[in-house]
Amino acid sequence: MRMHIRAQRLERGLSQAKLAREAKVPLSRLRRWERGLEIPHAEELREVARALSIGEADLAQAQERYADEAIPGEGYTTARPEENGVVTPRRKLVPPGALRVLDLFCGSGGFSHGFEATGQFAVTAGIDLLPDRVSTFSANHPYSDAIVGDIRSFSPERLGDYARDPDVVIGGPPCQGFSSIRPFRTYTESDARNNLYEHFAHVVGTLRPRWFVLENVLGLLTNRKGKSFAELLESFGQAGYTTDWRVVNAAAFGLAQNRERLIVVGNRDGRQFEWPQPTHRTEHRSMAGPSAKRLDALPLLSGPLEEPVPVMSAIHDLPPVGAGESADEYRADVEPTPYEVRLRNGVSRLTLHEATAHSERMLQIIRKAGNNRSAVEDLTSSGFSSCYSRLEPNRPSVTLTVNFVHPSSNKCIHPYQDRALTPREGARLQGFPDAFVFEGTRSRIVKQIGNAVPPLLGQSIASALADQW
Repeated sequence: MRMHIRAQRLERGLSQAKLAREAKVPLSRLRRWERGLEIPHAEELREVARALSIGEADLAQAQERYADEAIPGEGYTTARPEENGVVTPRRKLVPPGALRVLDLFCGSGGFSHGFEATGQFAVTAGIDLLPDRVSTFSANHPYSDAIVGDIRSFSPERLGDYARDPDVVIGGPPCQGFSSIRPFRTYTESDARNNLYEHFAHVVGTLRPRWFVLENVLGLLTNRKGKSFAELLESFGQAGYTTDWRVVNAAAFGLAQNRERLIVVGNRDGRQFEWPQPTHRTEHRSMAGPSAKRLDALPLLSGPLEEPVPVMSAIHDLPPVGAGESADEYRADVEPTPYEVRLRNGVSRLTLHEATAHSERMLQIIRKAGNNRSAVEDLTSSGFSSCYSRLEPNRPSVTLTVNFVHPSSNKCIHPYQDRALTPREGARLQGFPDAFVFEGTRSRIVKQIGNAVPPLLGQSIASALADQW
């Protein structure tokens, strides 16, 4: 069982503020300990251990290990100097005729994996700040150079050399620190004010791929009352690209999860992108409201929509496991659903099906949990309304977070079993094939899964792009 401060706090359903009060330590210090930036002094550690009702020696050892493993750049603010610029070379030659893709801010590579799943694209380079993400990206993209580094440290020309003159540039610039985008013509690489969106636009404007695809959170639409997004589109226009955008719910394309993303597509030849048509009906209250720019709100041109893919159609072939338990074989007593068959794709050995070892207090909450937090309000003192609740078996899941193995973070308790989702179940709901290789510790793998753009969504966009080539 992981014993570091943050994991223990989440298991007990405590907010940072409440733990800081009970341990009588400054909140600012607690936040730094949880990020792995500092080790508590002996007296501080003693008070935190008391507040969490765990052994001081165990907590000290776990916190030291956590601080050693933690990457301060988790929020795209810093990078380890010794790792910046490390490149893992491609393992295979790019197939003749494949359309080449450069993936900026590649993460674990879920979005770009969807491009390669079409059989028409080859991802030839990817860059991300976090080494564990790049290791996972590299393991699943054999045609790609995988680069650990801050995009601001690389010229577009250098990235273009790695990507072998890309036909498509894709990526999702992190939203941390987003303020405004100045006109593209005023951009200089040495300007310290440049944000990551500007770097994405600069790479596109310099390398001149035929198409680009930018994905992001919906919050970009309302940042600075819409000015930030308008400036972003203007920067692409000044670079010579015709753009269009939609709010896309991946459930509309068969994912067993309601997960909305903002997708912007641009073309250098003045062509308007023809968006793929949804294949599945959605019954989701969109964060974008009734906007006509919601792709799942468009009428289907031909044929009826399929029913949404529910949670249990994605995970029912995985065997029951209790808190702290794991399994490495699929269920033999059930017939896999089409969704499960697609993601298993012949894999015979089950991996990552390991449940969190919940504390006894958390298990009390989980056993009583219902479809919303109201069922356990007498046992919890903080958290969002969607915390400490079970996923509904016959509906797509809510949007997963990076902490979906902890019930205090979001609605992530198994519909029937008394535990949070396992990493494998989270990967299934994100649409990752069971053969997809995740590198790193369990906690980092969970973050990789929770942060990812579903491969299925990437495949839907990529297929539409290939049809319009």
